[in-house]
Amino acid sequence: MKKGRNELLLEEEKILAPYAVKSRHSGARAYVEPEHPYRLPFQRDKDRIIHSHAFKRLEYKTQVFVYSEGDHFRNRLTHTLEVAGISKTISKVLGLNEDLSESIALAHDLGHSPFGHAGQDALAELMKEKGGFEHNKQSLRVVQKLERRYPEFPGLNLCEETLLGIMKHGGGYEPTNLLTVRREKGPSLEAMIVDASDEVTYSAHDLEDGLESGLLQLDEVKTLSIWKRIHDSLPKTEKKSGLEIHSISRSIGRVLLNLMVSDLIENIHQTLIQYDVNTRESISDLYIKKIKIVQFSEGLQKEFIELKQFLFQNLYRHSEVSRMSERGKEIIYLLFKHFETHPDSIPESYRNREEEDGRMRIICDYIAGMTDRYAIEKLKREGIFWFPY
Repeated sequence: MKKGRNELLLEEEKILAPYAVKSRHSGARAYVEPEHPYRLPFQRDKDRIIHSHAFKRLEYKTQVFVYSEGDHFRNRLTHTLEVAGISKTISKVLGLNEDLSESIALAHDLGHSPFGHAGQDALAELMKEKGGFEHNKQSLRVVQKLERRYPEFPGLNLCEETLLGIMKHGGGYEPTNLLTVRREKGPSLEAMIVDASDEVTYSAHDLEDGLESGLLQLDEVKTLSIWKRIHDSLPKTEKKSGLEIHSISRSIGRVLLNLMVSDLIENIHQTLIQYDVNTRESISDLYIKKIKIVQFSEGLQKEFIELKQFLFQNLYRHSEVSRMSERGKEIIYLLFKHFETHPDSIPESYRNREEEDGRMRIICDYIAGMTDRYAIEKLKREGIFWFPY
């Protein structure tokens, strides 16, 4: 039997928890559009994000390892898909709006620069006197302004709830009505789930990739407090000595992810019961009171902090990762300075906004949207500087 929009809305309201975001009341867009006959608002947002140019470019943007280091390490796209999958799982179990959480997750890194956090640091330094640069803020800019898929309006014209979910605390956003709503209401539980899923996902897969790359050693990981939980949950075959690191690292990543997600779900569920959460407004009330809904149980929270510190010191600050990061920064500095003095090298679609946004901002937008490989190729084609990556 064919289901129309009204039937889908009614079905959704029967399934979703009372504190979930409902499509019927949350489909407002900055530019009015007719509703789709059989796709609900957040489903349309998800599709618009997936079909955007910025989303496609994530495949060749660094997570930790640049694309030339190997085909099996995570990149910004695979990370995004993993975050979306985890967010959807948690949302489904808790009766939340899966389409909303998935949309926020798919868009959360659209504003990331090439070369990972090193690229962000370089652009932030270059733009510190001109409004700065921060990838969460840039993600919002991408979906509101920079994407050009529709002749009727700039950006993707996503629902307000999706935009609110993309915004993060302390992102330095423009003083708009959207920012006012974000401050007054706080994020939806779906948005909080995405934030937590992001941390959970990159912690598990960065540990796995670090072990596979050889930059992290298994004996080092075994010193972590969380190792006992991991070891106890490993299949018996994986506990034997002499296994290839590729095999054991993937099992560790899988087990760790399952442990963290399961703990999160249980702890969130208990918190919702404890505070008798039964409306979307009650989520806002707890946020304003600074009562954290989405977090691990006390024991795992301590172990998770230790894991993150371990990754920071031993992987993100590893000499090999630092070497790749410094090269990425150098490429961005060279490109930025070149475009300042050679604006004709900037595509016309960006130059058309120079009067409105200023040259520095359009250069920043252009470079932030580049993939790692495009930035390297652009450097080569412009004849600025070149070295084998």
